[in-house]
Amino acid sequence: MAANASFAAALFIGISLILAVTAEDPYRFFEWNITYGDIYPLGVRQQGILINGQFPGPDIHSVTNDNLIINVYNSLDEPFLLSWNGIQQRRNSFVDGVYGTTCPIPPGKNYTYILQVKDQIGSFYYFPSLAFHKAAGGFGGIRILSRPRIPVPFADPAGDYTVLIGDWYKSNHTDLRAQLDSGRKLPLPDGILINGRGSGATLNVEQGKTYRLRISNVGLQDSLNFRIQDHKMQVVEVEGIHTLPTTFSSLDVHVGQSYSVLVTADQPAKDYYMVVSSRFTSAVLTTTGVLRYSNSAGGVSGPIPGGPTIQIDWSLNQARAIRTNLSASGPRPNPQGSYHYGMINTTRTIRLASSAGQVNGKQRYAVNSVSFNPADTPLKIADYFKIDGVFRVGSIQPQPTGGGIYLDTSVLQVDYRSFVEIVFENTEDIMQSWHLDGYSFWVVGMDGGQWSPDSRNGYNLRDAVARCTVQVYPSSWSAIYIALDNVGMWNIRSEFWARQYLGQQLYLRVYTASTSLRDEYPIPKNALLCGRASGRSTRPL
Repeated sequence: MAANASFAAALFIGISLILAVTAEDPYRFFEWNITYGDIYPLGVRQQGILINGQFPGPDIHSVTNDNLIINVYNSLDEPFLLSWNGIQQRRNSFVDGVYGTTCPIPPGKNYTYILQVKDQIGSFYYFPSLAFHKAAGGFGGIRILSRPRIPVPFADPAGDYTVLIGDWYKSNHTDLRAQLDSGRKLPLPDGILINGRGSGATLNVEQGKTYRLRISNVGLQDSLNFRIQDHKMQVVEVEGIHTLPTTFSSLDVHVGQSYSVLVTADQPAKDYYMVVSSRFTSAVLTTTGVLRYSNSAGGVSGPIPGGPTIQIDWSLNQARAIRTNLSASGPRPNPQGSYHYGMINTTRTIRLASSAGQVNGKQRYAVNSVSFNPADTPLKIADYFKIDGVFRVGSIQPQPTGGGIYLDTSVLQVDYRSFVEIVFENTEDIMQSWHLDGYSFWVVGMDGGQWSPDSRNGYNLRDAVARCTVQVYPSSWSAIYIALDNVGMWNIRSEFWARQYLGQQLYLRVYTASTSLRDEYPIPKNALLCGRASGRSTRPL
């Protein structure tokens, strides 16, 4: 640990000297120690993953363009990786923190993530991406504030709260992982947590004041509905995009998604239920917390406010009602930039269909019939060093094949600076949620039934919300437009975490022959190397 501490100190001094000389964007430094520890979120003792002794982990607070230096010590007994849900690492997929791009931190070692929240604002979160660690904790909130000179389209709130919600199992993550490794499905989750607690989570407010709640669904599979007794919520931001102020009495937050809402404490001074319940599930899981007024005249009372359960149309209409605020600034003063997404012709359509089945007698999940099989070396690192035999471009088709499920290391190549349409197709009777690392995309359409070219007639080409995680309702489709302006190897995955673990993911290789630093950064000098890349040098090739 002493050697690691010396390295971290030297890195800190070096970066500080660079900052002093060059007047770069601000730096924020974090020292995190990853350990196991006893936690009791549902009233039984479990082995949780803690960051600096905390469950959930500490929030990351930053401002647009800040450089984040996060030194992570892995004190677990197995390799560990953190990923940054929604943080678009421009030209630098090497630090994305998933196994297809980044070597894990070995037990007893450290790694320093060097990230920049370039041209971003909004609400996101981080989580552990390996070995089903997400079922043990290790997650926390990320907030990126606008620069002081960039106006925000609502008044400064009196307070700003991170609200992490998610389904949870009483079993340790090692037992859940063993079930999946043996080829069995997981049972239904046992409960729901609010900020790591199965009950009793509390937010304190003062009467008459307005508060911002940054709500992220960090769970393993369930879409969740969030509501506060006798209070309305105004959605104002979705994963880095200011939205038209839209008021709801309850809000669906699908797994992997983040929202900001404004809540005004405009009711009589007492305690009110905060409620989170599962959606589209046969058995509805519910948990409660408390919104507590500072001059509260009494505890929570009355029935727990009910919410939607299996109503798809209700959720679909809510999703369609959330639109981009075209008059608001984002990370920059000009919200539209030099073009508008609805005025650009797409150059390619990619259709991705999910499926489930057996391979060699074990449960697997697939995209376009391919169930992702991890390689022995991270794909991005193999690509950089030109190591043959790790993956092959074209190992997954850009359209559903209709064939049976098979194993492969699926990589789909697309051209840098192309503008493409991706359609996620869900023929199953479960809710799905899909995430793309490194990007924000426009959700131009979603509906029930089978997608066809005629479906484009119903697309929103004016003010669709842009985000990094999109829901796909049962027996439905969702369509996105995306400008492929970020070179690298980027993970597309199901946020239903057992499905991701058992193959429902692929990598999008955004390719250019250019070697210019304007297009992609070289491998970081402090990059960990593993697999067939072990022993190589990170100096420029």
